[in-house]
Amino acid sequence: MAKEAKNKKENNKHFWKDFKAELKKVIWPTPKQVANNTTAVISIVLITAVIVFVLDLAFEKLNTHGVDRLRSIVKTEEFTNSIVDNSVDTNEIDTNTVTDNTVSEDNTVSE
Repeated sequence: MAKEAKNKKENNKHFWKDFKAELKKVIWPTPKQVANNTTAVISIVLITAVIVFVLDLAFEKLNTHGVDRLRSIVKTEEFTNSIVDNSVDTNEIDTNTVTDNTVSEDNTVSE
């Protein structure tokens, strides 16, 4: 067990030594570079947000306009279908109906 503890301690030292060596290889940005990069990222995010907002409004208007137009088309089709369905076939006209003449109360026919 003592050997394992010693080996573990050496591994920890080795890890931290390697960690420190790797951090020395990192090229850290200057504060000016950080500010420039931050400004670029925020600008791109804002521009993208504006583009998405404008496209959302445009598609919403197109969708609303398209839906309203489809509704009006459907309503006119339903209206024409109901007129066709309610129209009277000329073969089904009752012979007792008077079409051009009207009968008044004193049983005289007027044209």
